Amino acid sequence: MYKRYPHGINALNLLGKMVFMLKVGDGTRALNFFIDTILLTILAMLLFRWYNFYVVYWRYTPLHFGWFFFPTMFGYYSFFELIFAKTPGKWFTHSRVVAKNGKRAAWFMILLRSMIRLTIVDLFFGPFLGGPLHDFASSTTVVQDPTH
Repeated sequence: MYKRYPHGINALNLLGKMVFMLKVGDGTRALNFFIDTILLTILAMLLFRWYNFYVVYWRYTPLHFGWFFFPTMFGYYSFFELIFAKTPGKWFTHSRVVAKNGKRAAWFMILLRSMIRLTIVDLFFGPFLGGPLHDFASSTTVVQDPTH
């Protein structure tokens, strides 16, 4: 059902139709990261400002911005990749997250992927693993969306 071709092209036979899965390049991944980081930073800033209203008027304990950014980051990637298999950045670049075998990634793969993104060393594994640590550890990859 699944056949590997050279140069990162994978084919999957879905309902009698061959669907070719082409891994996206580093430029596409960088654009995905840039778009998603802008959106999740805006969302985290809104949550931070909302919480600060309660700090000022109800004397809640002040929290650092990181207490909002990192949970928002985990929730953002988990929500979009669990429900749609793509984030808004991936919608823009017509790409999606799949398991290494070309099928939809399982929920535990997505949650592990989202959790590993929180580590500071995630992107430094690219030269050694051929991609970020969150792809390697969760056995997932980002491919061009065959529906576009």
